[in-house]
Amino acid sequence: MKYIRKDSSEDSTEMGFLDHLEELRWRLIKILISVVIFTVAGFFLSDFILNLLIEPSKNLDMNIQVLKVQGLLMLKFWIAFAAGVVFSIPILGYQLWAFVAPGLYQKEKHWGPWLVVSITVFFLLGALFAYLVLVPFALKFLIGVGVPDVQKNISIEFYAKFVAQLIVGTGLIFQMPVVSYILTKMGLITPRFLRRSWRYAFMIILIVAAAITPPDPFSMIMMTIPLVFLYELSIVVSRFALRSSKKTEATE
Repeated sequence: MKYIRKDSSEDSTEMGFLDHLEELRWRLIKILISVVIFTVAGFFLSDFILNLLIEPSKNLDMNIQVLKVQGLLMLKFWIAFAAGVVFSIPILGYQLWAFVAPGLYQKEKHWGPWLVVSITVFFLLGALFAYLVLVPFALKFLIGVGVPDVQKNISIEFYAKFVAQLIVGTGLIFQMPVVSYILTKMGLITPRFLRRSWRYAFMIILIVAAAITPPDPFSMIMMTIPLVFLYELSIVVSRFALRSSKKTEATE
């Protein structure tokens, strides 16, 4: 198996299968180092992050408490690791692009930095949407379900993980346009395929919205609307990626 590095010159170098794996290994090591560094930084910021996670619950009829002696310390470690992964997303995007870039034509390599920026921006948009819209709706609904005489004492571990997972999950789902661009560039999908598959996509969107939100129609609708918009945006992005690929092939 050969891996060809494409460039604007007449000569091209070929990487063997083992060389290809070696490069992948070093890319993964760099990603791991990034996660470790940001995890250490995240531990020092864990109090600040935890306060942000608790903020949406302050106006609700609920008490957040620590149920285990080591619970708060373990939660800080978990928050630090989650922060390390999240903060490493730009590094992850860059390393993945750098890994596939040698196999691209010279004129195709300019979209690499934009890919890294897009991954970061769409994740932040998804995280903000979850924090400002989904989390308040979800907490209000879930805390509102219950018996008046029953106190609503919530473990801080369960609460923080619930909110963090909802935020990170929504941020990852917002990568839909970026994934559409990459898959179109790889020739795996086309705008026509996405348009013809909208019925199946809508069903999947409903399933995803129901899976990551509480079981109430309002939260599900609040999640479905941006997902439908993202799918339409993915079609536009796919059309742009296909058009740019055709222009690149025509000039080669």
